[in-house]
Amino acid sequence: MVTGEMTDAPVQAGGDTDASRTVLFDFDGVLFQGDAFELFIRHRYASSPMHKVLAVLTMPWWLLCGICSRRWAARALVHVALCGLGAQRYQGVAEAFADQIVRRPRAFYRDGLNALRKHLADGDEVIIVTGCERILVTRLLQQLGLPEVTIVASQLKPGLFGMRTHVHNVGRRKIQGLAAKGVERWRLAYSDSFQDMPMLKQASEAVLVNGTPKLCKRVEKAMGRAITRVAWY
Repeated sequence: MVTGEMTDAPVQAGGDTDASRTVLFDFDGVLFQGDAFELFIRHRYASSPMHKVLAVLTMPWWLLCGICSRRWAARALVHVALCGLGAQRYQGVAEAFADQIVRRPRAFYRDGLNALRKHLADGDEVIIVTGCERILVTRLLQQLGLPEVTIVASQLKPGLFGMRTHVHNVGRRKIQGLAAKGVERWRLAYSDSFQDMPMLKQASEAVLVNGTPKLCKRVEKAMGRAITRVAWY
């Protein structure tokens, strides 16, 4: 199983967790401007003719997956992009990619990072709960000077031909990942996606980042209460 320095950062277990000081942040679309893992996969294809050829050769497979689910098709293309990578080599290329994109201008929401740092300065327990792969998001946060932040993220595992999806940390998976760390209640949750409804519903205060009026109304209708709306740049 792929591991990272911050992935097993301890969180106080069960009833010892102070929910009034626990703050959750999604990563993509809240702190990072875009989808970091998708950018990594696109980079793999762009920089490797071999993987482009593999994608063409496996087209019947991932097109068939796409008939059933776009998510299955996307997962198939991820597996093709990671073909030939073992755990150690994957960590190396993922961290090297993180080192590149962290230096890009406007890669992150400055307002989001400022909000996160303020929570840390105030003594809050900040947890990044993300669908991004954990080695990649770990390295990005380390490069931003945030090594102390706890992470609950998607995970890969070694397979016969390369790294494969082990846990896709989206929707209710985020709640399960938090529960595994003993976190079952929280005061604040920041997100930009309706997929995070399970996480938002259980927050005392839900914050929607850069949400369109349509999305905000949809979230508020599903929650049955008002949410906080912020515009971050």
